[in-house]
Amino acid sequence: MASKQSEAVRRHWAAARLAMVRPDAEQPDGESWGDLTAEPRGVDYIEVEAGGLPAMWLVPKRRVQDRVLLCLHGGGYIGGSLYTHRKMFGHLAKAAGVRALVVDYRLAPAHTHPAQVDDAADAYRWLLDQGIDPAHIAFTGDSSGGALSVTAQLRARERGLPLPAAAMPFSPWTDLEAAGKSYETNQEKDPFFYPETVRTLAATFLGEGGDPRDPPASPLYADLAGLGPIYIQAGGDESLLDDARMLDEHARKAGVDVRLDVFPGMQHTFQMAAGRAPEADDAIGRMAAWVAPRLGL
Repeated sequence: MASKQSEAVRRHWAAARLAMVRPDAEQPDGESWGDLTAEPRGVDYIEVEAGGLPAMWLVPKRRVQDRVLLCLHGGGYIGGSLYTHRKMFGHLAKAAGVRALVVDYRLAPAHTHPAQVDDAADAYRWLLDQGIDPAHIAFTGDSSGGALSVTAQLRARERGLPLPAAAMPFSPWTDLEAAGKSYETNQEKDPFFYPETVRTLAATFLGEGGDPRDPPASPLYADLAGLGPIYIQAGGDESLLDDARMLDEHARKAGVDVRLDVFPGMQHTFQMAAGRAPEADDAIGRMAAWVAPRLGL
């Protein structure tokens, strides 16, 4: 059973769904999304430009300076920002004892695929240009950002760049066709992610004539062989649960070292309740413990 604090995430998604179907309902904004997360203590925020993109360094007081998390926010490729997600990624950076860089990649519909994956790869190139060892960088992201944490690696490889040490996608949105069985099994538990909603988001992201099975858009159709270890998290009650399971299976078949943790009773991106909900803090702690040895800590 979800804690009272984690129920705030479910209420957030329920309000977002209501706003979609009833124009007269109160419209949630980015600030309310970010309010799900408590402010992490002992983390400084420094805005920078990274590869031509707005970005923000999250700098814990106690950290290893030369290890970095490249953080890619969720929002269905149409929303979210470094401001909505800075606190959640700040908790992760603090728990891991490393710096994190959150990037504002371009959003649809103004900028359709592959703008997002190109931007994420540009941000990675910028980190390398700062002299950071690729073996000291891990990618992470939630939802659409979770998919980007994998597809951006593939774009980097296409450009001849060395791969990062690891990736940590959570609640990754990998199936743009919304074909997973969990849309049925979790239909009564997930208040927002209905198949038609997800397909509409996918069409907006892909643009006219876009292919939901294009490998740079969906890692389920990409060659993942040679990627570093991947740690996936998902909520047991989210409709996108099978997105995580399918990514896990696809990566295993490609020979990738992969781990999947499913948190019973949790919603999509429940980690947004970091600093407030015990389940979110547990998830953040698991990611930090997992990534430390991958970054040589």
